[in-house]
Amino acid sequence: MKRIFITDCEGPISKNDNAFELTANFIPNGEKLFTNLSKYDDVLADTLKKPGYSAGSTLKLILPFFKAYGVTDKQMEEFSASNILLIADTQLSLHHIQTITEAYIVSTSYEHYIKALCKTLDFPYKNTYCTKVNLDKCLITPQEKERLKELSQEIVQMKQIEIPKGATNPEDFSNADQETVRRLDEIFWNLIPKMFIGKSIRDVVTVGGEQKAESIREAAKRENVELADVMYVGDSITDVEAFKLVRANDGLTVSFNGNGYAVENAEVAVISESNAVTAIIAELFCRFGKQKVEETLQNWDYAAIKSSGIEESLLRKMSADGFPKAKIVTTQNMESLVKESSDFRKKVRGVAVGKLG
Repeated sequence: MKRIFITDCEGPISKNDNAFELTANFIPNGEKLFTNLSKYDDVLADTLKKPGYSAGSTLKLILPFFKAYGVTDKQMEEFSASNILLIADTQLSLHHIQTITEAYIVSTSYEHYIKALCKTLDFPYKNTYCTKVNLDKCLITPQEKERLKELSQEIVQMKQIEIPKGATNPEDFSNADQETVRRLDEIFWNLIPKMFIGKSIRDVVTVGGEQKAESIREAAKRENVELADVMYVGDSITDVEAFKLVRANDGLTVSFNGNGYAVENAEVAVISESNAVTAIIAELFCRFGKQKVEETLQNWDYAAIKSSGIEESLLRKMSADGFPKAKIVTTQNMESLVKESSDFRKKVRGVAVGKLG
């Protein structure tokens, strides 16, 4: 029986948050700007569930500011290619998986970054889904540039929104945060849409949330497999809908150094500095099925994995720096796994990137 492997990119494959890094590099106080917009993205996508809004749309919200500060497609391409940071053993692991089955990358990342990553990894770009945008063709007036620069620095000065536990509507937030959300709503859903640049980016579709789920459906259709025959690896809020889709159809869902959004929606939580563990789980799934993965995870040690017929060189690579944690997520261990995985995520990717949704 044919089974396929699909993975998110930033987190499970690389340490980058490319859009965050682009913003920090090209826009004054860009790190704070992106962080504040990322939290706003979490509010809209997960807490308030704004109709038609997908997790990861920070990548669309930030585009007008790139244009205002003169960022070009060439600059995005060159910066992306020069700053790729891979999770250890990623190239080895992806090549190993590709000897077993078809592999796909479904990512919210900009096309500029994914093309550079595919070149680095020798991975087929035709097997990727990502956010496509031609920044050079977007229209903007000199007046809009100045206004957007003012707005970007206004957002930088905002205190980051705090999402209360269990919040479901605006009234659950503090008065100050309610005002912040109202102002950001005004900027992004009233002011910018009326600009030339707002109209230019109107049709940009970020591949996050439901778009990731739809990409998985399309990849499965291309390979003529059922969703039960899909293994999906993710790490953040943009993967929640993908996890829900694959899990509801009895495929395999894996959080790799995920944050709370990922761990709480995946069946398996992996905490590791090396991607070799991903290749091992993928081989178990593709050769033997989901039940074999679950059985192996119940007895997760060197001997049990080796007895499954996994290539020993890959097993040695996985355990070279200490045996990685891989556990089935349960109601009993979820809270502790969220904390451990979130903390480890910051260690691997850095605090600034690791704390993003």
